[in-house]
Amino acid sequence: MATIKNIQPLSAEKLFDLLKTDFADYINGKLGSNLAIDYAHVYDEINVLFPEVIEGPALNITVSEAEITVTVLATESDYNTDLLEENLISFLEEKAG
Repeated sequence: MATIKNIQPLSAEKLFDLLKTDFADYINGKLGSNLAIDYAHVYDEINVLFPEVIEGPALNITVSEAEITVTVLATESDYNTDLLEENLISFLEEKAG
């Protein structure tokens, strides 16, 4: 689990919109890949899914006025979820910091 200070501050709705429009290009550019990414948003929680490589939600983002918390949900995955988490955290630090 990683915590990022929400300096902007970004609401869950704004962050959800940023993820949908910018995150796929960001992570695919960093990894030289073409991952499909889906998102599920309910209140202050956003689940990030990589359906081609991980079954079910891979990462969870919890948004509050003070911080954004990222939790790995796909702990049993054969795919490198640490790499996905690192890139998500970098993206969030860039957008929220």
